[in-house]
Amino acid sequence: MFSELYKPFVFSPLISFKLFSLEFSLCFSICCFIQRLYADSHFLCLFVWLFVCCSVVEQCICHRIQEDDMVCEWMAYNSRNPKPLTMNTLEQFEHEVKAGHCSIKAEEEEENLLDSYSTPAKGSQKRPLTTPEHPQSKRSAALLASPGLLLSPASFSANATPSQKYNQRGAKGEVVVTFGATQGTRWAGRKNPAAGVQVDFLEGPEDSLHCSYKFMFQRLRDVRNVLAEKIEDLGETVRSHFHIEEFASVSLPAQDSITVSGQICCDSNGKLNAQSVLLEAGPEHGGQQVAVDLSELKEYSLFPGQVVVMEGMNTTGEKLVASKIYEVCLQAFLLLTAEPLNVLVACGPYTPSDSLTFDPLLDLISVITRDRPDVCLMLGPFVDSRHEQIEKGQVTETFEAIFSRCIESIVDGTRSVGCHLVFVPSQRDVHHPLIYPQPPFTLRVFILQRITLVPDPCTLLIDGVTFGLTSTDILFHMGAEEISKGSGSDRFSRILKHMLVQRSYYPLYPPAEEVNMDYEKFQSFAQIPLIPDVLIVPSELRYFIKVHFRLFFWNISLFFGAPSSVCPPSLGTGPGGKHLKKNGSEYPPQPHQL
Repeated sequence: MFSELYKPFVFSPLISFKLFSLEFSLCFSICCFIQRLYADSHFLCLFVWLFVCCSVVEQCICHRIQEDDMVCEWMAYNSRNPKPLTMNTLEQFEHEVKAGHCSIKAEEEEENLLDSYSTPAKGSQKRPLTTPEHPQSKRSAALLASPGLLLSPASFSANATPSQKYNQRGAKGEVVVTFGATQGTRWAGRKNPAAGVQVDFLEGPEDSLHCSYKFMFQRLRDVRNVLAEKIEDLGETVRSHFHIEEFASVSLPAQDSITVSGQICCDSNGKLNAQSVLLEAGPEHGGQQVAVDLSELKEYSLFPGQVVVMEGMNTTGEKLVASKIYEVCLQAFLLLTAEPLNVLVACGPYTPSDSLTFDPLLDLISVITRDRPDVCLMLGPFVDSRHEQIEKGQVTETFEAIFSRCIESIVDGTRSVGCHLVFVPSQRDVHHPLIYPQPPFTLRVFILQRITLVPDPCTLLIDGVTFGLTSTDILFHMGAEEISKGSGSDRFSRILKHMLVQRSYYPLYPPAEEVNMDYEKFQSFAQIPLIPDVLIVPSELRYFIKVHFRLFFWNISLFFGAPSSVCPPSLGTGPGGKHLKKNGSEYPPQPHQL
């Protein structure tokens, strides 16, 4: 077939030597090019190809062009410059192809340069993408002129416009929640940033989730083993604390009062209620289930996945009439002496709901520069998967590039402050693995000097103060599943107590549909080892600050939740105790129905 296609060439010894001295694949590509060009053009002089062949081969190799693309390039060039095919014409054609590919490569490199998002030192500058209806404000122009702030609205989307709601918001910087003696409290950090702040994992780096892992391969047997071990451990803690001799089987009839341990579950796939409560025993009793009658209990608070120890009657072996619920004892505190410390906490998303501009993040950087905190705890999402423009794909670059530019802006904007930055991922970060526990972000090494990348969840020790952090909305998930009766406390206080008693950042089982749980990693990295000093749990629910068991329970709310938006709060510790304040509100937060 090869000789039939190229009969005019195979009889020439010189052409035969030229063609077959190349590798067969490349030779065949060039021959295809000659065939296509010969069929599509009006050049009939076959001896010209003796000199053209080597040049075409060289162009294909240098520019990595396929034979089909080379034919299209030549036909386009020949239609604009109808000249006979000579060596001079071929040389001009080569220059045009080279110039076109080099310019494309230069544009791709320019997109990755950090300086392309700020005012260049010299040379021309492209005209900014603005419209007469939405001109670029002087404030945005000043921010773009700064080499440290790389968040140009036009760089995220071709039709990105400033948020009208954000620009017209009221009560900027207003304090909406306070705790303790906030009057006269100094909110600035230490005067000497070089003194440094020690940020460590409470469990140690070797026992913390520090890198990504393989998931989506989880056997039901492994899940069952994790849940069974949880029932056994918490049950043994209660048994030893209350001096219970042993636990009875949940399915054996008994005429006397018995004490059983197990996990609360629902008898169907619906929401848990007082008539659908089941108690599932641990592996030592075969994992059997029994219905629970709660009518004799004066008060209770239950949710699916909760490990409990109950006392009651089970005369038939089919229903346990509960008369008492033992509470699992709480863990101890870590008693350390803490120096005065100022911590600023913020939670994403850092963009308004009606625009993909990062104006709120730029304002946050201004607050950090003004207050000069020692540590900034920043929880995701940074690139929100629920944002309308991201869901519709109305962005001009990759999600990883947007995230990298966002982090670099924070690092550059806070360089003069010297504060320590802690970044916590979120289940809503579109560029990050959607798994719980969630591994920490991955950043380039050269910007990790004063940055700590932590997983979700984690327990940190910051200069003697213990912080528990999770960006997953456990408040909303547990609040929708919990049932209670006669409890004098509010729902959020009960959820806090459940987290501490169950010793887990996410004690709900089965988890919410949006949470992809890896139970082997959950058992290792999502437990609460002890009661922290501060527990930070962002939520779509209304912000609040509560103190229970000497613990600060802190829902800072989402930065731009719908319909409320809350600016970052601050925590100060010192000789006068702990002081909390929370600033800003775009709109009055609306109550959420659970």
